[in-house]
Amino acid sequence: MKKLLCIMMLCLSAQTFAATINGVKLEDKISVNNKTLILNGAGMRSKVIFNIYVSALYLTQKKNTAEGVFSDKGPKRVELHVLHHLEAGDFMEAFNKAINSNHTPQEYAPLAGRLLRFGKSFRMVGEVNRGSTIILDYIPESNMTVLTVNGKEITRIEGEDFYNAMLKIWLGKNPVQDSVKKAMLGGW
Repeated sequence: MKKLLCIMMLCLSAQTFAATINGVKLEDKISVNNKTLILNGAGMRSKVIFNIYVSALYLTQKKNTAEGVFSDKGPKRVELHVLHHLEAGDFMEAFNKAINSNHTPQEYAPLAGRLLRFGKSFRMVGEVNRGSTIILDYIPESNMTVLTVNGKEITRIEGEDFYNAMLKIWLGKNPVQDSVKKAMLGGW
């Protein structure tokens, strides 16, 4: 009886993981600004023969279209669990390429200054090593995107339009990888 009770206690106290992708365990629920978000979907970004990162999208309620995610006015989180060492500048270069491919010049213009500030801040991280975690949170109460790397806040950038521009890296019409878009929208 004691043994059964101990096993039950261990099960109840363990964290609940919704998925494991390439060894990365993703929690089914997280908290952003004291609001509970659930895992919407997650996928692995690969390039040539390298697995670059596992990306996870958290929302207040599940959405299976990019339009649904963009129009959601609640808090959001994208987590990137790095699987391959990269310079922060290389990451930012890939981000910029994806953002450019998902915006017309007219759409890009009002984002340019904020993207420049974001890039400068991100490049100051230096290297992004295997095991690093990059988090992009959207906090609607302050209308801010918060960039955190390995638990350290790096910068805050204003505007829901900025966060949606970042989301388009993975969920835009020209995502970095179609399979990642599908996975993040719950089509694992």
